[in-house]
Amino acid sequence: MAELATIARPYAEALFKASDAASAPALAGEIQSLADVSADGQLRQFAANPKVSAQQVLEVIASVIKTPLSPAAKNLLQVVLENDRLAVLPDVAAQFQALVNERTGVSDAVVYSAYPIEPAQLGDVKATLEKRFGRKLNATVVVQPELIGGIRVVVGDEVLDTSVKARLEQMKVALTA
Repeated sequence: MAELATIARPYAEALFKASDAASAPALAGEIQSLADVSADGQLRQFAANPKVSAQQVLEVIASVIKTPLSPAAKNLLQVVLENDRLAVLPDVAAQFQALVNERTGVSDAVVYSAYPIEPAQLGDVKATLEKRFGRKLNATVVVQPELIGGIRVVVGDEVLDTSVKARLEQMKVALTA
Protein backbone atom coordinates (compact mmCIF):
# COMPACT_ATOMS: atom_id res chain seq x y z
CA MET A 1 0.00 0.00 0.00
CA ALA A 2 1.21 3.49 -0.78
CA GLU A 3 2.35 5.82 1.98
CA LEU A 4 -0.40 8.00 3.42
CA ALA A 5 1.59 11.13 2.57
CA THR A 6 1.71 10.06 -1.08
CA ILE A 7 -2.03 9.49 -1.14
CA ALA A 8 -2.70 12.79 0.67
CA ARG A 9 -0.61 14.98 -1.64
CA PRO A 10 -3.09 15.23 -4.55
CA TYR A 11 -5.93 16.10 -2.17
CA ALA A 12 -3.88 18.84 -0.49
CA GLU A 13 -2.65 20.26 -3.78
CA ALA A 14 -6.13 20.29 -5.33
CA LEU A 15 -7.58 22.00 -2.29
CA PHE A 16 -4.73 24.52 -2.33
CA LYS A 17 -5.31 25.33 -6.01
CA ALA A 18 -9.03 25.74 -5.36
CA SER A 19 -8.48 28.14 -2.45
CA ASP A 20 -7.46 31.76 -2.66
CA ALA A 21 -4.85 33.52 -0.55
CA ALA A 22 -7.43 35.16 1.72
CA SER A 23 -9.42 32.03 2.59
CA ALA A 24 -6.56 29.52 2.77
CA PRO A 25 -5.53 30.12 6.42
CA ALA A 26 -9.12 29.70 7.67
CA LEU A 27 -9.54 26.65 5.45
CA ALA A 28 -6.37 25.17 6.94
CA GLY A 29 -7.96 25.44 10.37
CA GLU A 30 -11.09 23.67 9.14
CA ILE A 31 -9.08 20.88 7.55
CA GLN A 32 -7.11 20.48 10.78
CA SER A 33 -10.40 20.16 12.68
CA LEU A 34 -11.50 17.47 10.24
CA ALA A 35 -8.16 15.72 10.71
CA ASP A 36 -8.52 15.81 14.49
CA VAL A 37 -12.00 14.29 14.30
CA SER A 38 -10.95 11.67 11.74
CA ALA A 39 -8.27 10.40 14.11
CA ASP A 40 -10.95 8.92 16.39
CA GLY A 41 -10.96 5.12 16.29
CA GLN A 42 -14.71 4.77 16.75
CA LEU A 43 -15.38 7.12 13.86
CA ARG A 44 -13.05 5.13 11.63
CA GLN A 45 -14.84 1.91 12.58
CA PHE A 46 -18.17 3.56 11.81
CA ALA A 47 -16.88 4.80 8.44
CA ALA A 48 -15.46 1.35 7.60
CA ASN A 49 -18.84 -0.31 8.09
CA PRO A 50 -20.13 -1.30 4.62
CA LYS A 51 -23.73 -0.57 5.68
CA VAL A 52 -22.89 3.08 6.38
CA SER A 53 -22.91 5.51 3.47
CA ALA A 54 -20.38 8.29 2.92
CA GLN A 55 -23.19 10.81 3.44
CA GLN A 56 -23.94 9.37 6.89
CA VAL A 57 -20.29 9.62 7.91
CA LEU A 58 -20.16 13.19 6.57
CA GLU A 59 -23.20 14.12 8.66
CA VAL A 60 -21.66 12.57 11.80
CA ILE A 61 -18.39 14.46 11.29
CA ALA A 62 -20.21 17.72 10.53
CA SER A 63 -22.24 17.32 13.74
CA VAL A 64 -19.08 16.78 15.82
CA ILE A 65 -17.34 19.89 14.49
CA LYS A 66 -18.74 22.92 16.25
CA THR A 67 -18.50 25.40 13.37
CA PRO A 68 -20.17 24.90 10.00
CA LEU A 69 -17.86 23.68 7.26
CA SER A 70 -17.07 25.83 4.26
CA PRO A 71 -18.07 24.41 0.86
CA ALA A 72 -14.41 23.62 0.06
CA ALA A 73 -13.91 21.67 3.30
CA LYS A 74 -17.21 19.86 2.85
CA ASN A 75 -16.29 18.92 -0.73
CA LEU A 76 -12.89 17.63 0.38
CA LEU A 77 -14.48 15.56 3.13
CA GLN A 78 -17.05 14.14 0.72
CA VAL A 79 -14.39 13.15 -1.84
CA VAL A 80 -12.19 11.62 0.86
CA LEU A 81 -15.11 9.59 2.20
CA GLU A 82 -16.28 8.45 -1.25
CA ASN A 83 -12.77 7.20 -1.98
CA ASP A 84 -12.51 5.51 1.44
CA ARG A 85 -9.53 7.67 2.44
CA LEU A 86 -10.57 8.98 5.87
CA ALA A 87 -7.22 7.90 7.31
CA VAL A 88 -5.32 10.37 5.10
CA LEU A 89 -7.02 13.50 6.45
CA PRO A 90 -4.26 14.23 9.01
CA ASP A 91 -1.66 14.07 6.22
CA VAL A 92 -3.85 16.22 3.96
CA ALA A 93 -4.09 18.81 6.74
CA ALA A 94 -0.33 18.82 7.30
CA GLN A 95 0.48 19.14 3.60
CA PHE A 96 -2.16 21.81 3.05
CA GLN A 97 -0.78 23.81 6.00
CA ALA A 98 2.72 23.52 4.52
CA LEU A 99 1.46 24.86 1.17
CA VAL A 100 -0.34 27.76 2.89
CA ASN A 101 2.79 28.54 4.92
CA GLU A 102 4.87 28.54 1.76
CA ARG A 103 2.44 30.93 0.07
CA THR A 104 2.39 33.33 3.03
CA GLY A 105 6.08 33.06 3.91
CA VAL A 106 5.37 31.73 7.39
CA SER A 107 6.95 28.70 9.08
CA ASP A 108 5.62 26.52 11.88
CA ALA A 109 7.71 26.55 15.03
CA VAL A 110 7.40 24.18 17.97
CA VAL A 111 8.71 25.68 21.19
CA TYR A 112 9.52 23.02 23.78
CA SER A 113 9.66 24.50 27.26
CA ALA A 114 10.18 23.12 30.74
CA TYR A 115 7.31 25.30 31.98
CA PRO A 116 4.14 26.72 30.42
CA ILE A 117 4.71 30.01 28.60
CA GLU A 118 2.20 32.82 29.13
CA PRO A 119 0.78 34.46 25.96
CA ALA A 120 2.58 37.76 26.64
CA GLN A 121 5.89 35.94 27.10
CA LEU A 122 5.25 33.88 23.98
CA GLY A 123 4.88 37.11 21.98
CA ASP A 124 8.31 38.25 23.13
CA VAL A 125 9.85 34.82 22.47
CA LYS A 126 8.21 34.70 19.04
CA ALA A 127 9.55 38.15 18.12
CA THR A 128 13.07 37.11 19.12
CA LEU A 129 12.79 33.83 17.22
CA GLU A 130 11.50 35.59 14.10
CA LYS A 131 14.63 37.77 14.13
CA ARG A 132 16.84 34.72 14.71
CA PHE A 133 15.27 32.60 11.95
CA GLY A 134 14.59 35.52 9.57
CA ARG A 135 10.93 34.74 8.87
CA LYS A 136 7.46 34.91 10.37
CA LEU A 137 6.59 32.01 12.68
CA ASN A 138 3.45 30.25 13.88
CA ALA A 139 4.61 29.17 17.31
CA THR A 140 3.06 26.40 19.38
CA VAL A 141 4.28 25.50 22.85
CA VAL A 142 4.85 21.96 24.11
CA VAL A 143 5.73 21.53 27.77
CA GLN A 144 8.60 19.09 28.43
CA PRO A 145 9.63 19.16 32.12
CA GLU A 146 12.74 17.05 31.38
CA LEU A 147 14.35 20.14 29.78
CA ILE A 148 14.78 21.50 33.35
CA GLY A 149 14.80 25.10 32.08
CA GLY A 150 15.16 27.14 28.91
CA ILE A 151 13.59 26.28 25.57
CA ARG A 152 14.19 24.12 22.53
CA VAL A 153 12.81 25.43 19.23
CA VAL A 154 12.23 23.39 16.08
CA VAL A 155 11.49 25.22 12.82
CA GLY A 156 11.39 22.79 9.93
CA ASP A 157 14.77 21.05 10.03
CA GLU A 158 16.44 23.78 12.13
CA VAL A 159 16.82 23.34 15.89
CA LEU A 160 17.77 25.97 18.47
CA ASP A 161 18.37 24.33 21.84
CA THR A 162 19.02 26.64 24.79
CA SER A 163 17.67 24.25 27.42
CA VAL A 164 19.46 23.44 30.64
CA LYS A 165 19.43 19.77 29.66
CA ALA A 166 21.36 20.53 26.45
CA ARG A 167 23.88 22.67 28.29
CA LEU A 168 24.43 19.91 30.85
CA GLU A 169 24.99 17.43 28.01
CA GLN A 170 27.53 19.81 26.46
CA MET A 171 29.33 20.12 29.80
CA LYS A 172 29.34 16.33 30.19
CA VAL A 173 30.91 15.89 26.76
CA ALA A 174 33.50 18.58 27.48
CA LEU A 175 34.45 17.06 30.83
CA THR A 176 34.74 13.50 29.50
CA ALA A 177 36.71 14.42 26.39
